[in-house]
Amino acid sequence: MSTCFQKCDIRPFVVEGQQVGLIKSDVLKHLEKYPEVFCIRDCEQTKQGLVELNPAFRDYNERTEQLEKVLRNLRSEGLFPALQGWRDEYFEVKSERRALLKMERAATPLFGVRKYGVDINGYVRHPTHGICIWLQQRSNTKETWPGKWDNMVGGGLSVGFGIKETAIKEAAEEASIPYDLVKNLVSAGCVSFYFESRQGLFPNTEYVFDLELPLDFVPQNSDGEVQAFELLPAKECVERVFTPDFKTTSAPVVIDFLIRHGHITADDGKIGGFYANC
Repeated sequence: MSTCFQKCDIRPFVVEGQQVGLIKSDVLKHLEKYPEVFCIRDCEQTKQGLVELNPAFRDYNERTEQLEKVLRNLRSEGLFPALQGWRDEYFEVKSERRALLKMERAATPLFGVRKYGVDINGYVRHPTHGICIWLQQRSNTKETWPGKWDNMVGGGLSVGFGIKETAIKEAAEEASIPYDLVKNLVSAGCVSFYFESRQGLFPNTEYVFDLELPLDFVPQNSDGEVQAFELLPAKECVERVFTPDFKTTSAPVVIDFLIRHGHITADDGKIGGFYANC
């Protein structure tokens, strides 16, 4: 996905000598108030310098605790829209080798750290309409993307949960899919993208599963986060996913499904326009 930030506006975010994210200048000016937590220094690789979490912090727990104090202060000051969606849900910040700390999910866009999630493409093979895809409409009370159309099932990969475990959990909570159906999940790889909004930076990687469902199965929400489900023929799904009514950060997963099943081709010209308008 396209973004509009300039190189002069961002600095690498470093933990334990590893770059784990990017910080924009509008965030940096507030982090500068915490020199005991963040070291802002020059860097040979970037003229803008970098932001490093204090290397004196000894381990995962201390890094998490010190960062959490700052985030709670920033939240109480009402400085960032992203922090108004505070969830008390944690994502791990990782280097290539190990987890370095955990961070409140709502804060991750401020630091441009990669988030991982799980998505399930639920579909049926209809005798008349061919492949039809289940979509959900998010609740109007959701902190993020309220009322937008979305993939049938999706959720973030929180601390303490595995990929398949998250898929099974979200399938039950969001769509009441029983285990005797969800056990048939088929891994479809990963979809990665980079997105920017007023909340911050979103380098996302989604673990994708396909799930063929019986014709008579109708998803039912059980956690209050979905207001409706709709089963669409693939052709109608192609039209829906490219509209502003669809959640931007879920669209790539549905587009990937439609490409893999031959419903979007290179000749369609839709994908280029979608990413240009993000």
